[in-house]
Amino acid sequence: MLDLCCIGHITSDKVVTTKTTMHMAGGTAFYFSCAVSKLDVNYLLVTALASAEMQYVADLRDKGIEVKVQPSAHTVYFENIYAEDQDQRTQNVLEKADPFEIEPLQTVNAKIFHLGPLLADDISTALIKNLAAKGRVSLDVQGYLRKVVNKKVHAVDWPGKKEALQYVHIVKADVAELQALTGLDDTAQGAKLLADLGVKEVVITNGSGGSVIYSEGKSYTIPAWRPRTVVDATGCGDTYMAGYLYRRVKGGPIQHAGEFAAAMASLKMEHPGPFTGTEEDVIQFLKSHQ
Repeated sequence: MLDLCCIGHITSDKVVTTKTTMHMAGGTAFYFSCAVSKLDVNYLLVTALASAEMQYVADLRDKGIEVKVQPSAHTVYFENIYAEDQDQRTQNVLEKADPFEIEPLQTVNAKIFHLGPLLADDISTALIKNLAAKGRVSLDVQGYLRKVVNKKVHAVDWPGKKEALQYVHIVKADVAELQALTGLDDTAQGAKLLADLGVKEVVITNGSGGSVIYSEGKSYTIPAWRPRTVVDATGCGDTYMAGYLYRRVKGGPIQHAGEFAAAMASLKMEHPGPFTGTEEDVIQFLKSHQ
């Protein structure tokens, strides 16, 4: 039995900031996996990409990450453009990959399945229901809220949310995604709506404004500690969820899991690419900010 299994596409990313342009692997699958690989957890990544980008998988396997690959005609190709304020991002989608299927995942069992759809048709409700029968489902909703028009990503509602969210234990969204998902500007009201649909833990991130986690009618406020320098914000949400689910699957309480997650995200921002620190780095970071 796995502790964690992430299901999502590895992407080819073009990251444009006010200072530089970088080309790299990306997506929830990539950033979450790299962060988890630094932690003591039994983990599997299930991804789908074209044969031309299989080097991304080889690189992850070189880090000791177990990867199961579903073949795809194409690899997801994202262009991420950041303003000076790295909380602000514009996205373009230049290529799409094939969706995930139920059959290849029938033999995969995990305590928590973390789903990282990048576009609305990546992961079906039928697959979510199938996974929920085997373990807890954690979902980053961003992909279901993305509509691609002329290659540009626009925020939209998720028509299938009521049917799907009854099978989801943990939902992660940022404040803009929560508003798009619920139609509500008030974070607490939006989280309550998701709870009413069946979600047990609602994780709402707000960049440098910190995060809030709602569970069983209680609100947990998680601070965002400022990194020594802001180099690259791409993948911070995925790094946060790697830390959060790691601590939760190990039995840690919500407040502590959230603080550990926020510290990982802050450390990640100090360097380009995925999280490269250790669990001890995170612990020391927390001690220095108490």
